[in-house]
Amino acid sequence: MNPITLLAEVPVPRDLPLSLPLPEGLLKALLVLFFLVHILFVNLTVGGSLLVAAFEFLGFKSKKYDALALELAKTVTVNKSLAVVMGIGPLLCINLVYTSQWYSANALTGHAWLIIIPLITAAFLLAYLHKYTWHRWDSGNAKKLHWAIVIISTVMFLAIPFVFLANVNLMLFPSEWEKVKGFFSSLKIGNVLPRYLHFLLASIALTGLAGAGWFWRENVVKHLDNGMTREELRRLFYRIAAWATGAQFIAGPLLLFTLPSIGVTPLLYKIILPSAALGLVLLLVLLRKSKATDHSLRHGYVAILVFFSIVVLGMGSGRHAYREAALASHQQQIKARSETYQSALLAWNEANPPSEEAEETPEQLFASCAACHAPDTRLVGPPLREIVTLYAGNPDGIVAWSMAPGKNAPTTRPCPP
Repeated sequence: MNPITLLAEVPVPRDLPLSLPLPEGLLKALLVLFFLVHILFVNLTVGGSLLVAAFEFLGFKSKKYDALALELAKTVTVNKSLAVVMGIGPLLCINLVYTSQWYSANALTGHAWLIIIPLITAAFLLAYLHKYTWHRWDSGNAKKLHWAIVIISTVMFLAIPFVFLANVNLMLFPSEWEKVKGFFSSLKIGNVLPRYLHFLLASIALTGLAGAGWFWRENVVKHLDNGMTREELRRLFYRIAAWATGAQFIAGPLLLFTLPSIGVTPLLYKIILPSAALGLVLLLVLLRKSKATDHSLRHGYVAILVFFSIVVLGMGSGRHAYREAALASHQQQIKARSETYQSALLAWNEANPPSEEAEETPEQLFASCAACHAPDTRLVGPPLREIVTLYAGNPDGIVAWSMAPGKNAPTTRPCPP
């Protein structure tokens, strides 16, 4: 397609004529940082729900996994609350910096976007129901129902970030908006499914890494009391993290090479490739730790966390670099159109100055007063007949009293101008 024709078909709304509360660069930096904090707890919620469902299923044959699933379920209800609270920061930042693109994407996906709130509510309630009925529904058909509940809540927890991700993906490609006829048609734009696969594997990897630390604590292991030592638990969760991290070396290139070219720049590769190299080092360390001796398991966890954090920061920065490149042209067009509109509006206002406001007629004045004063009953102010009686022959007194009510009406507010 001819570039000029393409630009002509791209919807370019005017920006809001409001100044940003903070410098734009600072807002973008905060967006990346706030998003990483938010996605940490989203990952733990989604990954935790998946592992709870898996361990409870294994618990039908081995009770040690059932006890492990219960301890993980207790963390899910905490992490989901933190995910919601920590989502406020990035949501505010993206609303401010990418207003036109973000709200346009939300409007285009319509019902799917609106259903997020009831979906979150239902998922939260089911997660609590699942946790607090664990010992009550622990056998027979009741146990099967209990497992079905976690499956349903997990599906809901999986659906919520899928809708968010689809919207974030859609906002990057304004030239494709005219093709969108609802949520499902938006999934054909960009590379939603590879992004989602990458997110799911990251959720499992992070939950595995968090589990390796959480179940290393002696008081947690004592409370768990399922016959597994903390060394066995750490190896188990290291294996889970290693498996998910290894799978990322399939999902990651798939995501990278299916990205639409509009946002692919040398800067993106400069960020992603070193991060992937560190990810490979992290994978090798996790594989070694998953087979390590009990003594070796006592060391290295903090270093793994540092490596993982650097990789995540790199991936988050790469995501932002792609977004900036993909939206650069559209942002410039919005700015240019907004400036043109403001200039035209200023010129029109100068050419058409507002006329002096005509003095109100008695009928208009009475209509204004009638909003607060009735002839014989008290509304906001006293009845009109009472005012006439008190200020007979003294119209200036009526004006002075209405602007500063006297002692007879201490609760009456002054008349509006």
